[in-house]
Amino acid sequence: MSMLAKYATLAQYSQGRKFTTENSPTRTQFQRDRDRIIHSTAFRRLQYKTQVFVRHEGKHFRTRLTHTLEVSQIARSISRALKVDEDLAEAIALAHDLGHPPFGHAGERVLDKKMQIWGGFEHNLQSLRTVTKLEKRYAEHDGLNLTWECLEGILKHNGPIINEKNKEKLSFINYLEPETYAGLEAQIAAIADDIAYNAHDIDDGLRAGLIKLGDLMEVEILAPIVKTILHQWPHISEQRQAHEVQRRLITATIEDVITSSRENIIRLNPQNVNQVRNAGKQIIIFSEKFTKLEKELKQFMYKNIYNSSEVKKDARRGEKIIAKLFDFLIQTPILPKDWQNKFDLAKNEKKRARIICDYIAGMTDQYAIDLYEQIFDEKVKLS
Repeated sequence: MSMLAKYATLAQYSQGRKFTTENSPTRTQFQRDRDRIIHSTAFRRLQYKTQVFVRHEGKHFRTRLTHTLEVSQIARSISRALKVDEDLAEAIALAHDLGHPPFGHAGERVLDKKMQIWGGFEHNLQSLRTVTKLEKRYAEHDGLNLTWECLEGILKHNGPIINEKNKEKLSFINYLEPETYAGLEAQIAAIADDIAYNAHDIDDGLRAGLIKLGDLMEVEILAPIVKTILHQWPHISEQRQAHEVQRRLITATIEDVITSSRENIIRLNPQNVNQVRNAGKQIIIFSEKFTKLEKELKQFMYKNIYNSSEVKKDARRGEKIIAKLFDFLIQTPILPKDWQNKFDLAKNEKKRARIICDYIAGMTDQYAIDLYEQIFDEKVKLS
């Protein structure tokens, strides 16, 4: 790696881990964070969790895992260009969706509704809960024992935590200075998430037949790309044309972020990462022009993909599965042994509800379906 900028988050000055460990002779602190995340159970489960389309087997739709890998690759590219720590950006990107429940945002909506009287549910906070409490791998402690900087990035990659109720959900959030912005590496992971799903959800929408290549001409940011591709390669398959569209969109968006962010960095002239945290604004952003274009693109995707009857139909089925599982399990906790022990030891209804929420949030789509069918003797049919 080339020399990092003075405003980067530097591994040698990390604020460390909750539980002290010996330094590695071959890896930095942030490389160790990345490796701990990749080897976690929660990370493997992402392979079987919905991104947008529920029935992904054999259809090559993105899963929560493939999306996460795409986010991490984009985050590394931007980090390298801006001379900040690629390993930290990658670690945050790899962890950012670990708390996502089955069935994508449909599952998240249901759990939040069910948990309202006990503090609600939000997948970013659940990701933090996963890496600090729910992973059970190490002999010495629960959780992955990640660095302060990695935990901060997972918590604040979308900006400061100013909601007092959110601060109360995990007792150590104040330890992560919730009201400041995160370092540039976390900000990069957040914008890489936007770039990845913008491009790849278009690809999945085309693959699912919800949109056609010609429909993309309606979107200002895509129209010149589609026009160029159709002119240069009119006879190749639509699948290959679609790939050209998404890769060119990713390239254009990454280049815009790098240019816009460099201008912000020059104006701010931060001398260290603390000045980044206290800048009072997000530094890694799209340009004003791309912000407008990206908003229009999202509107197109909501109209034609996310709010399509096909996607909403499966979302409703996923919501039904999660809702009925939650209602049943909180009254009749038929749980695996370790979860049952925790439930039996819980001292109040709030703690018992959170245990059921944690259990469901950690499920894969298929595990939730299988458990639902076992409990309710009702076959689940997804498209």
